[in-house]
Amino acid sequence: MADSFDLIVIGGGSGGLACAQRAAEHGARAAIVESHRLGGTCVNVGCIPKKMMWNAASVAEALHDAADYGFDVEVRGHNWAALKRKRDAYIVKLNGIYESNLAKRGVTLVRGHARFTSAHDLDVGGRNLRAERIVIATGGRPIIPNVPGAARGISSDGFFELESRPPRIAVVGSGYVAAELSGVFSALGSGVSVFVRGDRLLRHFDVMLGEALMKEMRNAGIEIVTQAAPAAIEDEGPLTLRLSDGRRFGDLDCVLWAIGRSANTHDLGLERCGVQVDGNGSIPTDCFQNTKVANIHAIGDVTGREALTPVAIAAGRRLSDRLYGGRPERHLDYELIPTVIFSHPPIGTVGLTEEQARAQYGAEVQVFTSGFVPLYHALTTRKPRAEMKLITGGGERRIVGCHVIGAGADEMLQGFAVAIRMGATKADFDDTVAIHPTSAEEIVTMR
Repeated sequence: MADSFDLIVIGGGSGGLACAQRAAEHGARAAIVESHRLGGTCVNVGCIPKKMMWNAASVAEALHDAADYGFDVEVRGHNWAALKRKRDAYIVKLNGIYESNLAKRGVTLVRGHARFTSAHDLDVGGRNLRAERIVIATGGRPIIPNVPGAARGISSDGFFELESRPPRIAVVGSGYVAAELSGVFSALGSGVSVFVRGDRLLRHFDVMLGEALMKEMRNAGIEIVTQAAPAAIEDEGPLTLRLSDGRRFGDLDCVLWAIGRSANTHDLGLERCGVQVDGNGSIPTDCFQNTKVANIHAIGDVTGREALTPVAIAAGRRLSDRLYGGRPERHLDYELIPTVIFSHPPIGTVGLTEEQARAQYGAEVQVFTSGFVPLYHALTTRKPRAEMKLITGGGERRIVGCHVIGAGADEMLQGFAVAIRMGATKADFDDTVAIHPTSAEEIVTMR
């Protein structure tokens, strides 16, 4: 006899939790199946613990700047293990809060690994579950390259297991994870080399951002090796990273793979329910999060779309609003999604890159830029710069792209993202009174 529900969500990450809880608020009988800790990547091995490590690195930078502001500060080192204990304890607390929230909303939590037995049925450790609708929200996992010795390295998941800070580390990758974790290691005292396959970091973002970040990272003492395709990790005492062109980089205490993530679609029994995956293992969906099977939906990283926690949450809530809240056209618009990279300095970006804008609008593109040393650094020995770019498209000069790197970029972007989504033009920005003295004022005073 199967336990029956209106909705079963496979995966207790951010998107799955949001979807199930919103469905329950609308009166649906909802369940979540999760085999690991609640909260998924974001809470356990992503956004939350990453931001704590970024905060620690930011404190280290502030301590470095303290003397320039007249403070007589003696720093006797950093206790990585103590930080890890406090960070991990907070994550465990969050896991408990998520479980409590499910109970409060009447969502059934089923522990175990779910496998489809039909389009409406799941097997979870011998327990049969049946639902009118099923949502796949199983997220993703780090990719480990198929090269000799790759297992001697760690992934971003392994970063959060480190009991001590490795003195010398190689970070392989060019995206979010590589940019963020290399900055943490460096600020807390590790020697860091970053290996990128192409010629710059953040190749899917506006060129300005990648180039500016590389310059600031190099100024901070981080080595960036370009045109670097890993061929092997060799273990001869300290690790050695060998590249495909024969270059070798040795005396490494750790190699961190940050080369992307793949969808968690293995061992779900998808062949039994008719759901298909694409060449990357992701589950394609339409704009309503529908798969090719009428009653099965997918949200979050498993779909291969924007792998961002707020995106998964928004998609999950909108899906439940549509299915159970009487809003049949409710869905997530994947355009103009803002995002922040917690590098050092941080990056905030929304909308089209300059290259994308020129491809879409042709000659009707105008680009406005500003670059400066933020006022905070007027008195410091360190002189990291802020760089900003606004891109307008069309005759009305609507803002179609906003890209910022520099202190405070992470916090300032949210408000500008709202304005850009509402269709703000350059004239609207020009007519907005600046807040002085801030870095953000540059965005409304560019000429």
